[in-house]
Order: sequence, then C-alpha cells, then structure tokens
Amino acid sequence: MADPRAMLHITETMSEYLNTKQTQVIAAIDARGFIFGAPIAAMLDVPFVPLRKAGKLPPPVVGTDYALEYGSARLEASTLAVAQGQNVAIIDDLLATGGTAAAGAKLLGSLGANVVSIAFLVELTFLSGRELLPDGIDVFSMVQY
Repeated sequence: MADPRAMLHITETMSEYLNTKQTQVIAAIDARGFIFGAPIAAMLDVPFVPLRKAGKLPPPVVGTDYALEYGSARLEASTLAVAQGQNVAIIDDLLATGGTAAAGAKLLGSLGANVVSIAFLVELTFLSGRELLPDGIDVFSMVQY
C-alpha cells in the first residue's frame, strides 16, 4: 500500500477483471477491504457499499452473524445498500478461512443482490477458504500462497 504503482496495479487488475462480470456495485469488507474496494468502485464508476462490523452503520441495517476461530462476529450493511437483482462484487484483502466473505455474500443475498464475484488481493490456499464460499460465485485472487 505504500507503493503508489503497486496500488494502481492492484486497482487496475481487479477493476478490469470485475468489469468482465458486469459489476454494478462494489461491496467491501471492514476494514482492509475498504482500501481496495473504494478505488475499484471509483475506477468502475459504480457505487461503493461498506460491509461493516456490528454497530458501525446508522440504522436501518441488516446483519448476519458468522463464526470465527475464536468466537463469533456480525457483519452489517444498510438496508438501502443495493437494489434487487444488482450485480455486486465483494472485495477483501485476504481469503483465509472464508468465513467473513461467506457472511458478506449471505448478507448481500438477503438484500436481493446477485453476488457475481468475490475478489481478494491474497489467498492463503492451505486454509481452503474457497470451500466455505457459496457454490456458483466466482472467486478471484491476485496472489496465492
């Protein structure tokens, strides 16, 4: 993130990829997903939707609870975040176990969105996070370890 050329490369690469998915909205997961999601939304000229930790958004919100390796957490979005049937791509920095991204897809689906892709900068393949993500949703990662 300290290298502007690297950030531009990430933004351009993800934007070009997500443009092929007819993305109409970019949703990003709190908080590091925002770093990549907002510039990608700007580059694609589409709305940006933050998926926040519980209690961070003004009401009305809808949320979903999900398991963490050390407990549970809640992800929330504005009830006005997306329109019925809009093509939404979810952005996060890291795919590890897949729990947070799966919760984001579930949350957006409950709002009527069509989640077309979940994109990550880095995927830790040895944790098999893709396996927890919903079937039929495209998964993209720039770097795999």
